[in-house]
Amino acid sequence: MTQAARDIQQTITTEDAIIIPRRRGVKTIEVDDALMEDIRELVHDKAATLILNILTDIHAADIADIINRLDIEDREYVFNLLDIETASAVLLELDPAIREQLLESLPSERITAFVDRLASDDAADLVAELPPHVAEKVLRAMPTEESTDVKELMRYRPDSAGGIMGTEYVAVNMKDTVKQAIRKVRASAKNNMVVYNVYVVDEEGILVGVLPLQSLVLHSPNKRVYKIMDSDAKSISTDVDQEAVAAMFRKYDLVSLPVVNKMGHLVGRITIDDVVDVIEEEHSEDVARLVGSDAEELERRSPREIALLRLPWVLITLVLEFGAGLVVHFFDQTLSRVILLASFMPIISAISGNTGLQSAAIVVRAMATGHVQLDRWWQPVWRQFQTTLIIGSVCGIVIGTIGGFWQGKWEFGLVVGISMLLSINVSGLVGTMSPMISKRLGFDPALTAGPFETAFQDVVGITIFLSLATIMLQLIA
Repeated sequence: MTQAARDIQQTITTEDAIIIPRRRGVKTIEVDDALMEDIRELVHDKAATLILNILTDIHAADIADIINRLDIEDREYVFNLLDIETASAVLLELDPAIREQLLESLPSERITAFVDRLASDDAADLVAELPPHVAEKVLRAMPTEESTDVKELMRYRPDSAGGIMGTEYVAVNMKDTVKQAIRKVRASAKNNMVVYNVYVVDEEGILVGVLPLQSLVLHSPNKRVYKIMDSDAKSISTDVDQEAVAAMFRKYDLVSLPVVNKMGHLVGRITIDDVVDVIEEEHSEDVARLVGSDAEELERRSPREIALLRLPWVLITLVLEFGAGLVVHFFDQTLSRVILLASFMPIISAISGNTGLQSAAIVVRAMATGHVQLDRWWQPVWRQFQTTLIIGSVCGIVIGTIGGFWQGKWEFGLVVGISMLLSINVSGLVGTMSPMISKRLGFDPALTAGPFETAFQDVVGITIFLSLATIMLQLIA
């Protein structure tokens, strides 16, 4: 064992004994190269006790980070050292591809033990990743009530409110007293459930209100719940898209939200930690689609699958780029008269394309977060126009000055500068409008705004530049 590993072990056990009670998940550490070198050496020596001394009381996310950075065999060794409770928490924090590898190597009985300790939404996500025959064995081995909850959650679309909700919540009858409600909260706390609000239902299980925890403390134990509940509390249906869920949490500063079915029956709740995952997932998806790719391709797909996924977008972009080639061919006489024009075409095309793609990315993200509304489309268009006008003016002056000195004619610099100004502004306008038009027509704006945007800007930029150059040459002649 290296001296660094001994120092880590001594530091952790000393702090545990003197400062921090021995509990799971109370410490966070920096997983650096030095620590990983020590972990790998201990794994090579099969020093299970020393490894566990290092991992004890470390947060599950940090343990997952360590396992993510190990080789396949070392991952399995370290993961199998963990107790069931810790391992179930670590599983959720692992990279999806690594989690899938570990689950394939585990017996179904151990997977069932992990699932039993997870919240219903996490359990449903984990079971959904298993091969069908393993998932069936795991579900059969689970207690009937928990298995039913997991199967019910797996019926919903993964990107819907039903797909991200959990079935753990505290519900009381509207005619219950505050004292009875407190008993139910205490019973839930014994099961390690985090309670933000108590949901109030009628005799048929229909959600009629929400009761904040502080209300249980401030009112008399004999007070009826329906007299103090918030009957105007927000709720959401199971079939609502997760982006709308995230927007609702953001707009109303929620920490939890009850989920109801089409008949209004309370079926689950969504908590803020679920929404954070949704926001990250949607952002990654939007960014990937802007370049015609897939958010999880590097984690879940083989090189052949990745190539087949990207190839259609590349071919479509290739076809569109032929438009730029046709424009250049159409103006070949202009280019033959002033060869220097060819030097400035890629600059104008690249800058205008980049500006258009930036505008598209901003609008796609703003629509996802609710900051851009389609019924007020002119606001982002006007703001983007003001922005691109400034950018285009500065870039136009710079490139125009350089072009004028380079060619030795101020007319050439003027053409280059005006072309840059117009191309950037047209590209910004198209980049801002196209995602909103796609959304209005029912398409995914992130999917349509990427490769097409870049190819379109190339055609536009080159056409404007060569058209102005042709006019200039005619005037000079």
